[in-house]
Amino acid sequence: MTKRIQISERSPQLFKHLLNLHHDIEKAAADAGLDQRLIELVKIRASLLNGCAYCLDLHARDARKLGETERRVLMVGAWQETDFYSEQERAALALTDAMTRLSQVQDVPDDVYEQATTAFTEEQYLVVAWAITAINAFNRLGVTSHKPLPENPR
Repeated sequence: MTKRIQISERSPQLFKHLLNLHHDIEKAAADAGLDQRLIELVKIRASLLNGCAYCLDLHARDARKLGETERRVLMVGAWQETDFYSEQERAALALTDAMTRLSQVQDVPDDVYEQATTAFTEEQYLVVAWAITAINAFNRLGVTSHKPLPENPR
């Protein structure tokens, strides 16, 4: 693989703004009563769809640290085919799929929007949408940079 400029490392001030957004979203999720594991599932799903190995590795580990099972982490790739996920999780994963694939689908389908706004309060929906937006930004930096996996994961 071609060694590339590490965008996040070479522009630390800009990356810091993205990290601050991430921290604000995490706090908003907690304030809205969202389970942090749901947010990690969103991050795993988007990272899987975007092919970001670095983020996929990071968030799978983070989810496990929060008590997520290995099986549920692995099945995020086929979430529609299992009954492992709650109504809220399924709504979040469907919204993640639609928002991450905007270039292909051109919109969030009404049924996906309605599923999400039924499963979540407005405050929770906003946080999930922001979490999806932020992880997609992180994924784009990681994929573009060919960000290497850590040798000794935390």
